[in-house]
Amino acid sequence: MSAWAEAEGGRMRLVALAPDAGGKIRAGLQIEPKPGWITYWREPGNSGIPPQVTIAPASGVTLDAIGYPVPKHFFKDGIEDIAYDAPVTLPLSLMAGKGEIKIDASAFIGICKDICVPFQANLSLKLGRAMQSHPEEEAILAAADATLPKPPSDDFKVTAHAISPDRKTLSLTLALPGGGKGAPDIIVTGPSGYAFTKQSGGKRDGATFKTDMAIGKLPKDYDMSGKRWGVLVIDGDRAIETTLAFD
Repeated sequence: MSAWAEAEGGRMRLVALAPDAGGKIRAGLQIEPKPGWITYWREPGNSGIPPQVTIAPASGVTLDAIGYPVPKHFFKDGIEDIAYDAPVTLPLSLMAGKGEIKIDASAFIGICKDICVPFQANLSLKLGRAMQSHPEEEAILAAADATLPKPPSDDFKVTAHAISPDRKTLSLTLALPGGGKGAPDIIVTGPSGYAFTKQSGGKRDGATFKTDMAIGKLPKDYDMSGKRWGVLVIDGDRAIETTLAFD
């Protein structure tokens, strides 16, 4: 684990395990907001700063993917935030080159209470290739993986989607787990920087749920053909994440 980097509203550090035989490194950006503060999901909502992680090319380590645990919705004074109000670890998938492994990472997040504070830190740590037990790091990364949304399943998935000709409404039909009540929380992510959450006409009929999502203003001359949008559906204590194809 790297040293903690401290800011007014919280702290963060890098956690990583030694690479496996194929050079893959399990890692995570561990963020701990102070009570009353939040930090943001990959699409923050009306405002805010999405997390950014950059690995120095000279380190010989590359970043393949960032995972995002299930966030919460916050509404205050007409502002919607998609964020975390408790400690969260963003899983990182890294790939190591040959030789000594030193991860030099730059992390940039937003952390907010009454005001938003940009928080940037340089985090570094060395990894050995020897197979050793690191129970604390392993526990942190395992807990982070458990907070990620799951892929769709037979009883929880998007069964149909369509966007209106004027591109103002996205219609969704979902299969939801049994026993739930009311509308699930749905976050649709379109072009980078765009998140849509406003539902209308939602109706739950047993395990089937149909709703229309209001689509805000899209980029000028945006072509839907061939695009893939993301959708996160949270229903009770279960969450799935998948993509919507527009052909």
